[in-house]
Amino acid sequence: MTARTQIPALGLGTYRNTDPERCRDNVRTALDVGYRHVDTAEAYGNEEAVGEGVAAADVDREDVFLATKVLHPKFADGYATDDVLDSARDCLDRLGLERVDLLYGVHWPGGDYDSEATFEACAELREEGVVDHIGVCNLTPELLDEARAASEAPIQALQVEMHPLLQQERLREYCETHDITLVAYAPLGYGAVFENRVIGEIAEERGVSEARVSLAWLREKGVATIPKASTDEHIRDNWSSLEFDLDEPEIAAIDGIEQEDRQYDPDYAPAW
Repeated sequence: MTARTQIPALGLGTYRNTDPERCRDNVRTALDVGYRHVDTAEAYGNEEAVGEGVAAADVDREDVFLATKVLHPKFADGYATDDVLDSARDCLDRLGLERVDLLYGVHWPGGDYDSEATFEACAELREEGVVDHIGVCNLTPELLDEARAASEAPIQALQVEMHPLLQQERLREYCETHDITLVAYAPLGYGAVFENRVIGEIAEERGVSEARVSLAWLREKGVATIPKASTDEHIRDNWSSLEFDLDEPEIAAIDGIEQEDRQYDPDYAPAW
């Protein structure tokens, strides 16, 4: 576990896992293997399948840390607290659950994103007991300052793209200073880490996959990760990264990677 919000250090990401049967089975398999953190979002179009996978697994719901995200601003008539509330409640309905452990009240700060309206809604949901923790995604330090100022409840998690080719030193420092858990999506750089020489050499020397090396490095940085995996093999290989530790020279070698390769930078992203 990471500290702070007690987010399990390794979770299952479900981005682009849009086949309902496969998504349901992947979630069930991951939980049966040992995962206790599952991440989804309204935008992924798979919350119903994720909920079915959680229900099908031989694991108590209370033992699963489940996170979802309201869709980045989509409201045609302006961005209002009631819109955020409706969106979050729809997430719960699709999941088939009465509560989630973590709600990312911001998926992307695009469109007419309004921090006051967003966090007024988040506070209400938390007060109702349908949301345990509040998080945000894809915010810069400046937008995090704005979010923290607008939110009555603490911002307890930040989810951003992070991997050995996008090391996010500034955000890591910010989260450490403000007691926020950093959660890395695309922790394998959507496969880019498999092409990196440093990662490849360590993997070959240690007899493990590049995925294990990358996930172990992120864990060393105190970052929770949610690699997506749609096969039993990859689900199990990612899980096995918890039993693999890098030594100090290996960590230093990865820290020294100069290549920077951001994989996801849509038009509605903030100015990184």
